[in-house]
Amino acid sequence: MALTPRFPAFLHGGDYNPDQWLKYPEVLEEDIRLMQAAKVNCVSVGIFAWAALEPVEGEYDFAWLDRVIDRLWAAGIRVDLATPSGARPAWIAQKYPEVLRVDEYFRRHHFGGRHNHCLTSPVYREKVRAIDTALAERYASHPAVILWHLSNEYSGDCRCPLCQEKFREYLRRRYGSLEALNEHWWTGFWSMKYTDWSQVESPSPIGQDANPAMWVDWRRFSTQQCKDFILMEKAAVHSVNPELPVTANLMQRFWDYDYFDLAEAIDVVSWDSYPLWGSGNDLVQASEHAMTHDLMRSLKGQNFLLMESTPSQVNWHAVNRMKKPGMHLLSSMLPLAHGADSVMYFQWRKGRGGSEMFHGAVVGHDGTADTRTFREVRSVGEALEKLAPLYATEKKQARVCILYDWQNLWALDYAQFARKGDMRYTETVNAHYRAFWQAGVSVDFRDCRACTDLSPYSLVIAPMLFMTHGGIEEKLNSFVRGGGTLVMTYCAGMIGEDGLAWQGRTPHGLTETLGIHALELDALFDGDANTLIRERDQWRLTRLCEVIEADTAQVLGRYGSDYYAGQPCLTVNACGAGKAYYLAAEPEEAFLHRFYGELIREMGIPKAIGSQLPDGVVAQERGGAVFLMNFAPSSGDVLLDHPCRDLLTDRTLSGKITMNPLEVLVLEKV
Repeated sequence: MALTPRFPAFLHGGDYNPDQWLKYPEVLEEDIRLMQAAKVNCVSVGIFAWAALEPVEGEYDFAWLDRVIDRLWAAGIRVDLATPSGARPAWIAQKYPEVLRVDEYFRRHHFGGRHNHCLTSPVYREKVRAIDTALAERYASHPAVILWHLSNEYSGDCRCPLCQEKFREYLRRRYGSLEALNEHWWTGFWSMKYTDWSQVESPSPIGQDANPAMWVDWRRFSTQQCKDFILMEKAAVHSVNPELPVTANLMQRFWDYDYFDLAEAIDVVSWDSYPLWGSGNDLVQASEHAMTHDLMRSLKGQNFLLMESTPSQVNWHAVNRMKKPGMHLLSSMLPLAHGADSVMYFQWRKGRGGSEMFHGAVVGHDGTADTRTFREVRSVGEALEKLAPLYATEKKQARVCILYDWQNLWALDYAQFARKGDMRYTETVNAHYRAFWQAGVSVDFRDCRACTDLSPYSLVIAPMLFMTHGGIEEKLNSFVRGGGTLVMTYCAGMIGEDGLAWQGRTPHGLTETLGIHALELDALFDGDANTLIRERDQWRLTRLCEVIEADTAQVLGRYGSDYYAGQPCLTVNACGAGKAYYLAAEPEEAFLHRFYGELIREMGIPKAIGSQLPDGVVAQERGGAVFLMNFAPSSGDVLLDHPCRDLLTDRTLSGKITMNPLEVLVLEKV
């Protein structure tokens, strides 16, 4: 499926800000020339251009944007046109201070920065709707415009009086009555009971800050407010042309909103990827971003767009390293291997001022093409042209699924137990993911919503599923009884959707399928360790060790020390036509690679390349082609299953080949 039907091709380009250069008309002409030289075919325009588009309330200036879009179109460059709601002009903040956000300390912010606005404010919504509609009326039918870019990196909360009332309305709908709210929030503790809806306000460090259920509800509410705002912007631009798709650029490890929920409001998922290359272990960085690529692809079950990346370096880390020669092509092929249909950058040209004037860009302050960065960007453009036959192809149906659930993430982060504030849910999921990624096995992600379907998968992994909701227990039970293989870990099934602890044995609703029940959860201090003894092997355990009792499960491994020495640590239980494993502690990464490697072989799960890959070399399949990538600082040998042609160089390769550091091949069977 083409994500941009008006221009069904891999997109190559990035954020372009001509509104910053209106006093320098010669810059536009030079930019066009340089874009063509860099093989750029699409740019994102207008992301923070509100002040240039509406310098005075109700008076639009589209003349400059007309010139830019027309000139780009004449040069064969398409436009991803943004709505400017991510940063409002000063006149709005001055005339309508209610649009400014109120923070967790109930302080009204002043004008400045971006994402400093209230998503509830009727005034702000009115102003956004007006300019979005005006943009759509003028440009939705322009042949250059292929996609709407709604705002930019939606984020944050507001706690103004308008948002407080909306929060109360949300809670009324969710719980029905104040009595039910008090029960679900367990407000009898610390005499926190509410006797009138007006007493309820958002959680805050200077107010109610110790109720985990309340905090999770606030995150759910914030997600719904953002989703509603996105739908408002989408309706505005679609009122003119409903056929033009909309996207909103998401972010890695984003915590504020539930992205599975938010993605329902957009047509195309896009996201901004900024790995810390050169920070110590590029393979770990690659695995974390590969996981996010697969997560973004899974949000809607379709390909996605890489909306932002850096062609060189960023400027907002404490240490901002340049990419080494060759890393740009390698890192740009990684998202393609996982389903991206674009490689886009922030930014096209470095600005002369502002907080991001030293952020990496295709064109630097020298304004020329005579730089290593420019040449490497061009090489990516050339690669995308060679890979054109792969456009709109999708990864084969994965047989492995990992559950990653935002509500579970929030619940673990707010819970006051075990390693308080340091449960590391996302890191744990990535550790399990990495074992498959490095083996060349495709992985999908799903969450616990009622619509989640596990039937396409053979193997489902549910790390740290602390909060069970959406009927996920019965889905997992049915999955196993129907012949699937389930792997669950410690911290499973301890609380429900309302944040209350389940009564009775845990993991709630899954003890029969797993054949075990949990007794205690032990948190280890840094530097402490236990061991998992499995046959003749021993594996290091750290951080969290759950004491469990086997009911019907077979014990595969036991604890080696502490008061629970000899107790089960790894079990498997036959249930119906399938089986369920339970891992009760956090093991070293090598164990996960061994354990999942055994399951991959036993279950016949396909890999991108059949032979063993050297450390640092990974393989991913897309559209029948195999992306072979070396993130290690040294060379490694790979034995090819059959003769192949490298689509990037047109070389034919067979037998044992050597992958150099930072090398990437895209192999197609001969």
